[in-house]
Amino acid sequence: MTAIILAGGKSSRMGYEKGLVMYKNKPFIAHVIHATETLVNEVIIVSNNKNYDQFNLKRVNDIMVNTGPLAGLYSGLYHSTTEDNLVLSCDIPLITKELLEQLISEVSVEDDIVQVSIKDRTNPLLAVYKKRCMVSCLKTIKSGERRLQAFVNQQNTKTITLESSLEKFTQNINTQDQLNLLCNDIDN
Repeated sequence: MTAIILAGGKSSRMGYEKGLVMYKNKPFIAHVIHATETLVNEVIIVSNNKNYDQFNLKRVNDIMVNTGPLAGLYSGLYHSTTEDNLVLSCDIPLITKELLEQLISEVSVEDDIVQVSIKDRTNPLLAVYKKRCMVSCLKTIKSGERRLQAFVNQQNTKTITLESSLEKFTQNINTQDQLNLLCNDIDN
């Protein structure tokens, strides 16, 4: 299995590269990489930002620029050599190996995508995608659709519901307020 981490770019709400935001003396993306270490045989970081080269992992540029996470997904799947691909956003620094193992255990041959849901909110950037999704991903982009959730809804997608107690481990940190809460939470 390959881990594809979408590093995205600068957050419009935070003003800087989210994957490189520091938390507990490590960039967000380092926490995500650490959670995947024993679960995958390769990590691909999808980003046009060369600062991610510091992690000495395979970094690939977006094949199509300025087209959002759907194009990032396509780029990662294009460069992947495995059928099953763990796709994660770079801004979930509390993600755990155990949660990822739970997700991976739900993957079956017939599912195109297996994503998680907590409190009735799905997360298509905490999911496993089959390599075969690459073809329909490109078709969706060429049709003009840019929304990742719209693409996911058109695939054979399984959604697993996680206990609400796991919500903090799947939370995307998108704003300075969320970052402040994360850094001030003594339970993390």
